[in-house]
Amino acid sequence: MTRQVQDAYIVAARRTPIGKAPRGALRTVRPDDLLVHAIRAALADVPALDPARIEDAIVGCAMPEAEQGLNVARIGALLAGLPDSVGGVTVNRFCASGLTAIAMAADRIRVGEADAIIAAGAESMSMVSMMGNKPSLNPRIFEDDEHIGIAYGMGMTAENVAAQWKIEREAQDAFAVESHRRALAAQKAGEFDDELAPIEVVERVPDLARGEVDLRTRTLKLDEGPRADTTLEALSRLRPVFAAKGSVTAGNSSQTSDGAGALIVVSERVLKEFGLTPLARFVAFSVRGVPPAIMGIGPKEAVPAALKSAGLVLEDIGWIELNEAFAAQSLAVIRELDLNTERVNPMGGAIALGHPLGATGATRSATLVHALRRRSLKYGMVTMCVGTGLGAAGIFERV
Repeated sequence: MTRQVQDAYIVAARRTPIGKAPRGALRTVRPDDLLVHAIRAALADVPALDPARIEDAIVGCAMPEAEQGLNVARIGALLAGLPDSVGGVTVNRFCASGLTAIAMAADRIRVGEADAIIAAGAESMSMVSMMGNKPSLNPRIFEDDEHIGIAYGMGMTAENVAAQWKIEREAQDAFAVESHRRALAAQKAGEFDDELAPIEVVERVPDLARGEVDLRTRTLKLDEGPRADTTLEALSRLRPVFAAKGSVTAGNSSQTSDGAGALIVVSERVLKEFGLTPLARFVAFSVRGVPPAIMGIGPKEAVPAALKSAGLVLEDIGWIELNEAFAAQSLAVIRELDLNTERVNPMGGAIALGHPLGATGATRSATLVHALRRRSLKYGMVTMCVGTGLGAAGIFERV
């Protein structure tokens, strides 16, 4: 039997506010509960859709162990109240895990294997550190120079990119300041409202004098990362973190974070059956490799490949969510691809908003699809570098 090729549409896209790890508001919230919150918020946006029609939940997670292990996708789907019939699979492509989940969902729909899928990402860097609880690199990585870049910390790869592409410290700090400025301006203007799902957090605070535990409840409505006191002068005082004479600092790097995002991807058949209005169409996705030691330059290869697959040129892309793993690699990618900086992260990026690893592809996609509609733009792109030397890019079309 020949399956019919069909388009894949995004009908809902929601995310939690991003918390700062390891001491932010979401530090005690389990990643599977963050995922549940994002899924429920997305489902609430399409009440006409019968949850029983959802066939699978594909969830990205960069460190799928401990609180976000045991197939967090299936657990999240069940705890969100979806029927037992809904599947669940957790995928890991490090920082591009969430974007890969969306692409996998779209692929299954486009080849006719499914009609409705949840695509999401979840990560708690407060509970599971970047390298996980038991990092164990293959000893063969250290046997020759060809593969040793796999073992480099992400900060050292950013230093390598800064050196090779001659990205000066002042340029990195200025990029970071602008990321915060744009994020704060977007928050003030309410531009994140359509994508955010405020989350209520219950904290247990021991009262030693009374021998009791007090419950305190607060609602996180906005991303915690953007700081109004971020200035070029303040950032210039920070010391390099990864190399004694380097230029990469905590201030011009992405923030460690907690968060989740969820999108609902459906076929045209489901659009018509339930009378749904799509936010966007998923157009194309690509992944390309680069040397692990300069992993930050990955989008340089992935973006042209995605554009070619979509039959588009860079000028067609009105909004680019370029994940700011580090200012150094972001600036190198912008220079290499000659990107219009006004179209890159108009509402700030991960340096200000945070980077919850495997969730980021989903959270940035949620930002993008709502921004396309709000600004009446036709095409947008989410792109990011990925550990071990990868770049990923996904293209969306407002419909």
